[in-house]
Amino acid sequence: MGPQIDPVVTSAVMPPRTTVVIIGGGIVGLSTALTLAERGVPVVVLEKGRIAAEQSSRNLGWVRKVMRSVPDLPMAIMAERMWEEMPGRVGSDCGFRHSGITYVSRTAEELGKHEAWLDKVKGEGLDSRLLTRREIENMVPGGTVDWVGGITTPSDGRAEPQLASSAIARAAMAKGAVIIENCAVRTLVRTGGAVSGVVTEHGEITCDHVVLAGGVWSRRFLANHGVTLLTLPLVAAVLRTEPFEGPADCAVGASNFSFRKRLDGGYTITQRGALFAPLTLDHFRIGLKYLPTLIAEWKNLRVSFGKEFFDDLALPRRWKPTDVTAFEKVRTMSPPVNHALNQEAMRNLIEAWPSFANARIAQEWGGMIDVTPDSLPVIGGVASIPNLTLATGFSGHGFGTGPAAGHLVADLVMGNQPLLDPSPYSLDRFDG
Repeated sequence: MGPQIDPVVTSAVMPPRTTVVIIGGGIVGLSTALTLAERGVPVVVLEKGRIAAEQSSRNLGWVRKVMRSVPDLPMAIMAERMWEEMPGRVGSDCGFRHSGITYVSRTAEELGKHEAWLDKVKGEGLDSRLLTRREIENMVPGGTVDWVGGITTPSDGRAEPQLASSAIARAAMAKGAVIIENCAVRTLVRTGGAVSGVVTEHGEITCDHVVLAGGVWSRRFLANHGVTLLTLPLVAAVLRTEPFEGPADCAVGASNFSFRKRLDGGYTITQRGALFAPLTLDHFRIGLKYLPTLIAEWKNLRVSFGKEFFDDLALPRRWKPTDVTAFEKVRTMSPPVNHALNQEAMRNLIEAWPSFANARIAQEWGGMIDVTPDSLPVIGGVASIPNLTLATGFSGHGFGTGPAAGHLVADLVMGNQPLLDPSPYSLDRFDG
C-alpha cells in the first residue's frame, strides 16, 4: 500500500470533446493541465486509477539542483522557482521549503565527483559549494563518520508528494480542467494519421491534441502504436518515520542512505545506494541500450528474477480498442515493500547519525520508477504520430521538476515559445 494522498473529488462525467487530453494523473500530467487551464485551454486528464497514486506520491520529495545532470539543470532551476511560487498559484501549502540539500562524501573519489560537477556548472548562478568535514558537523550535528567533505545547495529544498499533486489538481479543476479517475485510455484515435481523440474504457473523446504522461505505463501504450520508448522499471524502497527530533531539517544524501525532514515532523528515508531491479521481458529486449549505465551502476542494483517477470508477462502487449487492457487490469502499480533495503538504510543511517536510533517507522512502501538510458525524460512530439506529445521517462526526477515540465509541455502543445530548450529531451535522441 502506498502513502496516504490528500483526497480530491474529481469528475464522474466524461465530456465528448475537449482541446487537449492528458493521459496520466501524476504530477507532470496535472502540472500540464494546470498550465493549460490557466491559459484558457480546455483540457481533460484521464487517470486509470487514482491521481498521483503511483510514483508521484511515492517519491522522496526532493527539489534538487545539486548534482543534477547538466542538460537537465535549466529544468531544475525553473522548477525550483515554480515550487516557491506554488502556494500563491494553487492556494495551499504544498510543503515546499528551501531547506537545502547536501551530499556527504566518505572517499576522495566521491568528493572528486562533486568537485567535477561544480566545475561543469560554473556560470549557472547556483549557490552550490563544497563543504569541509567541520562544516558538515556544524550543519548536521551529532554524526560519527569522518566525512572527507561534501557539497551543498542551500536554495534546494523539499515538497510533500502526498499534498502537492492534490493541490495542483484542485487548482486545475478550479480553473476549468476536467479530471476523471478510474478511466483508462485504451488507444489513440487517428484521422489522416494525426491524433484526433482517444478511446477509453468508458467511451471516446475527440480532441485536437493528446499528451502522454503515463510514467511506467507509457512504453506499453506506445508499443501498441508501433512506437518504441526506451524505459525500464526500477523500484525504490522508501520509509517514513513518526515525528522526532532529528539532527537537521536539510536533506542529506550519502552513498548508502538519504534522509529529509517532512512537514509532519518525521523523516523520509531510503537506501540511496540500492535500487531493486525485478527483471521483466523488456530488460531482455532493450537492456543493451543501458549497458554504459549498467556498468557504472551495477553495484547499486539488486536484480531479481521471479514473480514480477511472470506478472508482467501476463499483461497484454497488443490489443484492440474493444479489449480490456493492462491499464484496467492494474489500476495502481504498487510494488511490494523491500523491507531488507529499508532495514539496510536505517542501519547505515544510524551508524552515521546515531540519533536516528530513536526513530520509529510509521510506514514503508515501494515506488516504481521509469528510467531512460541517460536518465533524462522524454518530452516532445512523435514524428510518426502528429498531435501527440510525450512527457514521460523522468527517471525518478519527475516530482522535483514537475511544475517546469508541465509548463514546457503546455508550451509545446500550444506552439508557444518553449520555457526552455526541449532538444535534450527529444524521443529521437535514442535513434541508432
